[in-house]
Amino acid sequence: MYISERKKKILAAVVHEYIETAEPVGSKTIAAKGQLGCSSATIRNELAELTAMGLLEQPHTSAGRVPTPQGYRLYVNELMHHQRLSLEETEEINRQLNDRMGQLDRLISDVSALASRLTAYPALATTAHSTCTILRFDLIYVDANTFIIVAMLSNNTAKSKLVHLPVSVEQQLIVRLSTLANANFTGIPEEKITAALIAATERAAGDNLGLSSVVASFALELLTEARSSETYLCGESLLLQQPEFQDPVKAHRLMNYLADSEHLSNLPVPNSRSNVSVLIGPENVAEELRDSSVVVATYDAGDNARGLIGIVGPTRMDYSTVAAKLACLADALSRRLASGDAPPTGMHNKLIVKGDHEP
Repeated sequence: MYISERKKKILAAVVHEYIETAEPVGSKTIAAKGQLGCSSATIRNELAELTAMGLLEQPHTSAGRVPTPQGYRLYVNELMHHQRLSLEETEEINRQLNDRMGQLDRLISDVSALASRLTAYPALATTAHSTCTILRFDLIYVDANTFIIVAMLSNNTAKSKLVHLPVSVEQQLIVRLSTLANANFTGIPEEKITAALIAATERAAGDNLGLSSVVASFALELLTEARSSETYLCGESLLLQQPEFQDPVKAHRLMNYLADSEHLSNLPVPNSRSNVSVLIGPENVAEELRDSSVVVATYDAGDNARGLIGIVGPTRMDYSTVAAKLACLADALSRRLASGDAPPTGMHNKLIVKGDHEP
C-alpha cells in the first residue's frame, strides 16, 4: 500500500497529538501547529483518505480522527523516531538499578517496579531461564529396597532423590541402570526424553520393574524446574489513570488477565534482530489484550539465559519513549548479570504481584 510522504507526516502528527491529549484530532489542530505547510482543507482531505485506508478512524461523525492499530503499526515501523535517552536519564536508571542490587529475585521484582515508575504503566519482569540438560547421573545402591538418584545439571546445580521400592532389587540392576541413564538421558533437553527412549532403556537394562521410568521422571522434573521462571508484576492500578480504562469492567478484565502467571509467561520474546518487541491491539493473541499494547525487552543473564521486562498499556502510548526506557533498563541489567555482579537466583514457577507502593 503506497502512502505519500505528506500522508505519513499527517499520520505521525495525529499519533503525536493523540498521545498527548487522548482526544480525537481534527484538521484545524494539525494546521495550527504550522509544521506541515498545508491548509486545513488539504489536511482534512488527507485525513479522510487515511481513514479510508484503515489507518485512522472517526469515533463520531463530527469528531476528529484517532489512529487504528494499523495506523500505530505503520507509525512504529516507519515513522517513529527511535529515541535515545539523555545521559542524565541513562545515569539515573543505572543509579537506581545499582541501589537495588541484592538477591536476584528481589532485584527482578524491583526492576518491574522501576519499569512501571519510568513509564507510568503496569510493568512486569521475569527471571531468566535457559535450556538446561543433565550432565551426569549417579545411582547409589543403599539396600535391596532403596537407592539414591543424584543428577548434576548444566546450570551447575546438583539434585538428589531417595527412592523406596516395594520389591527387592539387585545391586547389579542399579549399576546397569546408572550406566544407561548416563548414556541415554544426559546432554539432551526434556522433549527428547520420550516414552520410546525410556522403553529402550528398560530393555537394555533388563528392567521389568519400571525403574528406568523413575529415573526418567526425575530427570524431566529437574529439567522442567530449571526452565521455569518467576514473573513479577507491578503498577497494575495505573491502568485506571488512563482514559481508555475508565470503564471498570474493561479495566477489571485486563487486570485479572495480568494477575495470571501463565498468561504473562506466554508474552512474545523479541527476535534476534532486536531486543525490543511491540504488539499493538489485535496483534496480541489474547482477547483481553486486544485493546492494549505490549512492549517487551529482553535482558541477558549469561549462560544463554534470557529474561523479559515489559509494560502493558493503551494503544495510545509514546512507543518511542517506552521502548527507549525498557531497552536502557534491559541493557543495564544485562551488563550487571552477565558480569556476575548480581547474586544467583532461585527459580520457581509462580507469579508475584506487587502493589503500587515503593518496594
